Amino acid sequence: MQDLLDSALARIRDASTAEELEAVRVEVLGRKGVLSALSKDMGKLSAEERVARGKLINTSKQALESAWEERRDSFERAALAKRLDAEWLDLTIPAPGPRPGSLHPVTQIQWEIEDLFRSMGFSVLDGPEVETEFHNFDALNIPPDHPARDMQDTFWLEGGNLLRTHTSPVQVRGIEKLGPPLRMIAPGRVFRNETVDTSHEHTFYQLEGMMIDRHVSVGNLIYFMKTLLGAIFKRDVTVRLRPGFFPFVEPGFELDIRCLICGGPGCPVCKQSGWVELLPCGLVNPHVLRASGIDPAEWNGFAFGLGLTRLVMMRYAIDDIRWLQSGDLRFMRQF
Repeated sequence: MQDLLDSALARIRDASTAEELEAVRVEVLGRKGVLSALSKDMGKLSAEERVARGKLINTSKQALESAWEERRDSFERAALAKRLDAEWLDLTIPAPGPRPGSLHPVTQIQWEIEDLFRSMGFSVLDGPEVETEFHNFDALNIPPDHPARDMQDTFWLEGGNLLRTHTSPVQVRGIEKLGPPLRMIAPGRVFRNETVDTSHEHTFYQLEGMMIDRHVSVGNLIYFMKTLLGAIFKRDVTVRLRPGFFPFVEPGFELDIRCLICGGPGCPVCKQSGWVELLPCGLVNPHVLRASGIDPAEWNGFAFGLGLTRLVMMRYAIDDIRWLQSGDLRFMRQF
């Protein structure tokens, strides 16, 4: 019995891990352990032998339990010390203070474009996000039965109002308020009842531009568009101009840029085409001028619509439009 006690005590002292220590406890002190087996055999002994055996078992059990608890506590203290070392915090170090904020990438690009066009004599105008049907559609040569309305899934409100589907209504309001000659841009938020995916959002940003004067030509339009793209991307971009239909311009064009995310092979942003539609543009339709009380025989001009959100995606190689309105500060801090 003494040899068993000495051996178990040595194993407890020499245990190098908590798991090894637990294995000794189960083997010696557990319900099916050595001491339990010795207790079961006591019925075969005489009364005097049972008393002696019982005292010896109890004494051995107390010694083993005391040694086991001491060794267990040493493991727990070591684990706690290791944890405190890992989690140590110097409370005397001054707090870092509030993290500085930054402008949203859409705002940064918008301000760059505003500065550029102001330097070329353009005014920056604003308008309501809740628009009338007249300003959003009718005054832009899009009457109720016009097929162009089907291209814009509109959020309709009570009283015939709507969430503007583009920033073009600001052009109409600018003409009404200021009259020709006029150079203006109108950045802002617009809304479409779209299915959200990597390249479509129900809420996004556009920028409209318009120049009304005498003898304005497509050449003037191309000059301003090249100036804009060169200033924004700060590098040469491949563009293409193709015919496009928009009720408020005639003739109308689509100005596309080679996708800056994939470089041309195709990706979800460019819908696998290698090109991104960026600048619908053209000469202002005479009907739009007449609707605002301007004589198209005396005045003409050009207009364009720029997808600010898509421009930001191209500038910073963002491959999913949903990041821009995610509110994820980890994403925003990159800018």
